[in-house]
Amino acid sequence: MKAFVFPGQGAQFPGMGKELFENSPVAKTRFEQANEILGFKITEIMFGEDAEALKETQVTQPAIFLHATILSEVMGSRFHPKMVAGHSLGEFSALVAAGVLGFEQGLSLVSERALAMQAACNEQPGTMAAILGLEDSQVESICEAIPGVVIPANYNCPGQLVISGAVDAVQNACEAFKEAGARRALLLPVGGAFHSPLMEPAKERLAKAIENTSFSAPNCPVYQNVSAKGTIDPDEIKSNLVAQLTAAVRWTQSVQQMIADGATHFTEVGPGKVLQGLVKKIDRSMETASGV
Repeated sequence: MKAFVFPGQGAQFPGMGKELFENSPVAKTRFEQANEILGFKITEIMFGEDAEALKETQVTQPAIFLHATILSEVMGSRFHPKMVAGHSLGEFSALVAAGVLGFEQGLSLVSERALAMQAACNEQPGTMAAILGLEDSQVESICEAIPGVVIPANYNCPGQLVISGAVDAVQNACEAFKEAGARRALLLPVGGAFHSPLMEPAKERLAKAIENTSFSAPNCPVYQNVSAKGTIDPDEIKSNLVAQLTAAVRWTQSVQQMIADGATHFTEVGPGKVLQGLVKKIDRSMETASGV
C-alpha cells in the first residue's frame, strides 16, 4: 500500500522549485498564481541563492508548501496515495494532495500560519534542541523536572526527539540530557519555540482562519501529527490542525500506525528526503522490537 509523506520547515534549500518551474507548464502556472496570492514574488527568493532570506518563517513555510503541492500535482498519474501524512507544516501539503483543501485555500492558510507563528516568536522568544540517544520516556521525564516551559516537540524517530520552549529552560534541559547520557543535545538554529505553549497566540489566530475555511472529506486517510491516526473526518482534521501548533509532532507514532494499517511503500514529496530516512529508522526499530 502506497503512502505519501510531506516535509516541514527545515527542508528548504536555495533554488528549490526552479527546475519544476522551468520544465512544467502546470508548475509555472501554480508558482505565478502563488506570487499573486502572497502579494510578493516568492519565486525570486525560492529560485535565488539567498539562504538567509529563505529561512524567514513567512517565506520558508509557503516555499516548502509550494514545492510539495506543486510536485504532487506534476506527478500526475504517479500520485495515487492510499494514505498521506505531513510533518508539521507538511500536513497542509498532505491535505491539499488528499483533496481536503484547494491550492489557494492551502496556500492562504499556510501564509497565515507563518505570519502568526512569526508574531508569536517576536512576542515570546524561544528555541528548540535536538536530543539524540535517549529513550522518549527519559526525555519526557527530564523536561517535566526542568523549571519553565520546555516540552517534547517532535518525536522524529526512536532515539531522536526535539524539545521546544523558553531559551533558559531548553538550555538547562540540554545540560540535564548530557548528564543523563544523551549522545547529543544540540540547540537548533530556529526562530522560536514551535509546537510548545509559547505558540498559543499563533494558535488562536490560525483557528479563526481555519474555522472560516471549507474543508472537504479527503480521498484517502490523513494521518495527523496530533493524533497519529488516520482520519477522513473534515471536522476532526480541522481540530487537529489547530491543536498542532502547541502540541507535539508525533511522527514516530504516525509512521508506526501507517505501517500497522498496511503501508508498504513511502514516497516523500517535496524538497529533500529527510522523512524517508526517518521512516526507515522507524521501520527498522519496529522489526527489532518484533524480533524480525
